[in-house]
Parts: sequence; structure tokens; C-alpha cells
Amino acid sequence: MTDEIKVVGLGLATCDVLIRLKEMPTWEQGAPMANFRFEGGGPVGTAMAAAAKLGAKAGFIGMAGNDEVAGMKMQSLRESGVDLSRMVYHDAPEEQVVIVYVHAETGERVFSMPEGWGHHTLGVEDLDRDYITSADYLHLDGTHFTAALEAAKWMHEAGKTVMLDGHKADWPIENSTRVLIGHTDILISGSGFAKGLTGIDDIWEAGEEILKMGPRIFVQTEGKRGSFTVGRDDRFHMPAFEVDVVDTTGAGDVFHGAYLVGLLRGWDLRRITLFATAVSAIKCGKLGGRAGIPRFDAVMAFLRKRGLGFA
Repeated sequence: MTDEIKVVGLGLATCDVLIRLKEMPTWEQGAPMANFRFEGGGPVGTAMAAAAKLGAKAGFIGMAGNDEVAGMKMQSLRESGVDLSRMVYHDAPEEQVVIVYVHAETGERVFSMPEGWGHHTLGVEDLDRDYITSADYLHLDGTHFTAALEAAKWMHEAGKTVMLDGHKADWPIENSTRVLIGHTDILISGSGFAKGLTGIDDIWEAGEEILKMGPRIFVQTEGKRGSFTVGRDDRFHMPAFEVDVVDTTGAGDVFHGAYLVGLLRGWDLRRITLFATAVSAIKCGKLGGRAGIPRFDAVMAFLRKRGLGFA
């Protein structure tokens, strides 16, 4: 399988504990759960799970511990078909665990993570350059900065493409992310990122400034508002699909994985974005970042049902 890898993700994979409820508990009073789920998560981990389930040969490089929680995290990726042959394991309990509180009525969520998050990180010496550069695309989320930066440089030396998850932001963007953006071809972010990076309110103007920083494509996802794409030759807004939302956890991550699949298929930006938007919408119908990820044929059926099918 490793000889056929088309997409490699280097970044974060987590074990998510999802709790769906109408009201948050307090120290004075508890609150009933609508339901709960153990699920794999993390920006790049979930993007690779999505890419693999949609038919791409995908590999993931990250860190995991040595306990049963780490085993659960890895099993979720394996079940999606992700190659884990270049994972790095440390002799300690899994630390990348997230409690996700999901609002039962809106699907919005709040996260709680362990203190001391990020104690273990990948170094450049942990990477297999040939494995990474054998892929057509490298996807990063900013985790393991030093290793991620070197991997991005390797990809460009090999004439390959780098995608970066710009995450959601309500604050100025940190310097390490700005450095990675300079080595990024495709930047896909969450709400608020463009303004945090450029200080510009208008998404189109901000997108044009971002293209001057290195990327040739910038996309900002805005949940129910859809997404905004600024490329060198085109810019457009793609509306979101109206669906019954159970949980928005991982919707952006799944969008990234689907976007990579569209790139691998050689589609134009509008077709890629439509496809990724559909995948993200379908995912939101189930609790967890990965449980709702559809197979390729299911996405095509979803689009055809709405008169939007394409080859």
C-alpha cells in the first residue's frame, strides 16, 4: 500500500470522547446526555480518514502513546483505510485526548483538552523523506512545526503540493503558522482566519493578500454560510447544503480530506468545492468527526438527488 500513497498527512490525531447534551452540567447540578461516542479525531487525522474513505490512498504521520486509548485512536484510522506505517510511538499513556461537548439542538461544540497538551512532538529525524515525497499532496495542520516545515520544503523540492489547515481563529495568527503559510500551496481555514492573518475584514480582499504570502488557493469555510474561495484565476462563494445537523465536529477536517480527493481527480476548483461541501454536509448527520464520513458513491448520490451530479 505504501508504494501507492497519493496523500500524506502530518499532524494531529486524537481520541475524542463526544457527549451530546442540551445543557452543560455545573458544579451544582448535573445534566443528562442525549448520547455519547468514542471516536477518532484531530485535523489531519480526520482529513486522512475522509480521503481514504472517499477512495484515495492516504497515509498519516503523527504520534501515539502505548495504552488502550492510543489503540483506539489508531484503530479508527486503520478502519478508514489509512496507512500508519510511519507512525511514531512513545512509551507513555496517550495524551491526545479531547472531550467534545456537542449541543443537542445546534450541533455546535466545545472542547476540553488535557493540561500539558503537546508534550511529545515529532522531530525531523522521525520522518521518512522518501515516503512523504512519494505522495502527490502533503497535508499539514501546524502540529509538529519543525518537522512539518521541513516536510513542506521536501515536497516543494520534489515538485509536489502542500496543503495547510488554517483552523478557525478569533485572534491574530501566530508566527509559526505564518511561516508555514509561506511554504503552502493550498490554504484552507475556518472562520475568522483571513482577518486574523491580514487584519482585513473583507474576505475577498483578505484572500488576495493571502495569495501574496505564498498560497495559490485560499479557502475559508464558514459553516452554514458555506465557503469562500480565492484563487489566482477565480474567486467564488459556495453555499452550504441544508441538512439536519447532529454534530459539526470534524466538518472542516472532512472538507479538507474531500478537497484533496477532488484535486487528485483533476477537477476544477468549483467542482472540488461542491464535492467537499457535500461530504462535509453528510458528515454532520452523525455524532463524531468520522462516523458520518460517506463513501464516494454516496456523495455522488447526494449530489444527483439535488440535480448537481457530475462525472
